[in-house]
Amino acid sequence: MQTQPTYTPMRSMRQLITLLMLAFLLTGCGINNIPTYDEKVKSAWSQVENQYQRRADLVPNLVETVKGFAAQEKETLTAVIEARSKATSIQVDESILNDPQKLQQFQQAQGELSSALSRLMAVSERYPDLKSNQNFLALQSQLEGTENRIAVARRDFIQSVERYNTEIRTFPGKIWHSILYSEMEVRENFKATADNAHEAPKVTF
Repeated sequence: MQTQPTYTPMRSMRQLITLLMLAFLLTGCGINNIPTYDEKVKSAWSQVENQYQRRADLVPNLVETVKGFAAQEKETLTAVIEARSKATSIQVDESILNDPQKLQQFQQAQGELSSALSRLMAVSERYPDLKSNQNFLALQSQLEGTENRIAVARRDFIQSVERYNTEIRTFPGKIWHSILYSEMEVRENFKATADNAHEAPKVTF
């Protein structure tokens, strides 16, 4: 008659310790780095999206304020309105991170809005009454602050994408990627544009 193995509390404890040590070693080898870095990319993207939306929300009031003092600047005002409409028409969610073409379109549209706002601010310098208007000054300050936050959010996103892409291309992340995360692709990143349209418009006087 065959004897069944006996599982003592001590043996169960040793197995538990072995499993915990194995989990610790795997974690130490970076097995969780790829999904962790991917989540940081998504979080950084949310901040980019939020700050661009904040800027878009400021534009209508800014245009109306400028129009009250410089209605003859119709071409510049129309350019800002159209650029805002184009920028906000692009559907932005996490799926855009897996669509390089759509991300590029988003970046281009935001760059066009930045350029249009820069031209609007340049025009406003020709109108002393506008420059001293309290509502305009408040909007100017909010826009400047938002542009700074956009710059920070973009920087954090770029760094997060670079860290994620580096992890899946180098050892030991490359191994874990091939074994466990092969469906997770290299992320597209923001690219510098020739005309520097992505730079914050100069809104200080």
